Amino acid sequence: MNEKIKEIALQVCQDQGFSLYDIELKNTDNGRVLCVRITGVDGVTLDECASVSRKLNYELDIVDLVATKYFLEVSSPGLERPLKNENHYNQAIGETVRVVYRQKEGNTSVSGLLKEVTPKSLILEPSDSKEATTEEIPISSIKKARTVFHMKPKARR
Repeated sequence: MNEKIKEIALQVCQDQGFSLYDIELKNTDNGRVLCVRITGVDGVTLDECASVSRKLNYELDIVDLVATKYFLEVSSPGLERPLKNENHYNQAIGETVRVVYRQKEGNTSVSGLLKEVTPKSLILEPSDSKEATTEEIPISSIKKARTVFHMKPKARR
């Protein structure tokens, strides 16, 4: 990913009151897609994504940094957002997360409450644990991590 593209996306997001959550350039069957995920204090609406998309498209066309044709996709990271870096992990403290990581025996998956993030590991309280135990997962062994959405039941009147 070209750092200049990231700088432009970051500036456009900040100008419109949003944070840049993630950006990646993907190759798909339909061509290249520049995926930009944004967040806001109260989330983001479809109209806000469209507004960021229009401004970002304009700014990227001026500098013409992507040599080939591409599609621009601006969205929120979603309710079950991917966790890819230390900043994402820190933002998810106190939330339920699902982590797939490497162990000697192969890949292991665990879901639980993210309690703490250290420079080298995540500390989870596994969901399936009957006791108040924690599990430490080295960040270097993580293959995939995301938040887990739980719908809360509506209160009856």
